[in-house]
Amino acid sequence: MPVFSPFPGIRYAHDPLVEVTAPPYDVIDAEQRAALCAQHEHNVVRVDMPVAQDGPDPYAAASATFDRWRADGVLADDPPALYPYRMTATDEDGTVRHTLGVLGALGIDPAARIDVLPHEHTTPKAHSDRLSLLRATRANLSAIWGLSLTPGLTALLDLDRAEAVDRWDDEDGVTHELWRLEDPATVKAICEAVGATPLVIADGHHRYSTCLIHADEPGAPSGADATMCLVVELVADQLTVQPIHRLLTGLPAGHDPAAELTAAFEIGPREPLPDAAVVRRLVQERALALIDAEGMRLLRPRTDTGPGVVEPLDSVRVAAAVNALPAHELSYQHGVAHAVAAVRSGRADAAILLRPVSVEQIRATAQARGLMPPKSTFFYPKPRTGTVFRTLT
Repeated sequence: MPVFSPFPGIRYAHDPLVEVTAPPYDVIDAEQRAALCAQHEHNVVRVDMPVAQDGPDPYAAASATFDRWRADGVLADDPPALYPYRMTATDEDGTVRHTLGVLGALGIDPAARIDVLPHEHTTPKAHSDRLSLLRATRANLSAIWGLSLTPGLTALLDLDRAEAVDRWDDEDGVTHELWRLEDPATVKAICEAVGATPLVIADGHHRYSTCLIHADEPGAPSGADATMCLVVELVADQLTVQPIHRLLTGLPAGHDPAAELTAAFEIGPREPLPDAAVVRRLVQERALALIDAEGMRLLRPRTDTGPGVVEPLDSVRVAAAVNALPAHELSYQHGVAHAVAAVRSGRADAAILLRPVSVEQIRATAQARGLMPPKSTFFYPKPRTGTVFRTLT
């Protein structure tokens, strides 16, 4: 099993985290990066998202900035610790949800890798950008997100024994809270619990694989045998898993996808286009939905798993069903409102709304060491980059 341990974190010494942290690099566009840079001269995107304007070698420039911040006292070194981290957000149904996890160093030596499990197939993506940044900075600038199969992990995260670092709200209204935890008995219990069962990667598959590549390179620093990881217990009350819907474009003019979907689904009558609340209805009625410019129709799977059996994933059902469609382009869209807007605007011919993957489905897939289709899950909210860093040297 992978070793999980405290590490000497590097943190902002004085700057408020609301001004210097950022969303994950892969959801930030050029305009948002510029806005974050303008927000604060020490915003993390200056090192986590190098751009060509930074010079002939943007990664070397990012490394120089990171080193300068450490030398100038913008960043300060902590003694070894774990870092409890909580996110509080309101989901699409209006329910307030909490996600409490802990940041630590996750071992990625060859013996441990077999028990760090991806949970879904990933879409192709180049590793060159993250690998060049990792080589240059010799630091984990953002954490991967892992799900622990150990029951009771959340109860071990005793915040009364931890030192509060900061609490802030991001631009989406999510509340983030960070603590430092040094209490030896509590740290030992947490690390043993995380190391007792396999870990499922929720987010950061590409960053994790980049760390594996770097760890195997000749001359890699000694700290490259681990990576920074946020670990959250795989239980329903700690996770908000939202669906990623499917957009269909390039269908023949006037073609109704329902014709091919009837083999797998019972097609309901047309209804008005939905709002975000439809996801709860889909869960309650055990249905998906097909939307086009004329409205919405529920899709009820023709196969019933029966009580006590984990239901097949919607992404699996849809992947099989759309194979029967005429030539088309399939893309992915998070959020009901965005999917409806794509159909209304003509950017998509139709959309299929999926239900969220359940924690039971994630657990069953992990225990079977299986993989879900790409874009099966959207874990929300996303941890901020810049709360703490980990050096590899």
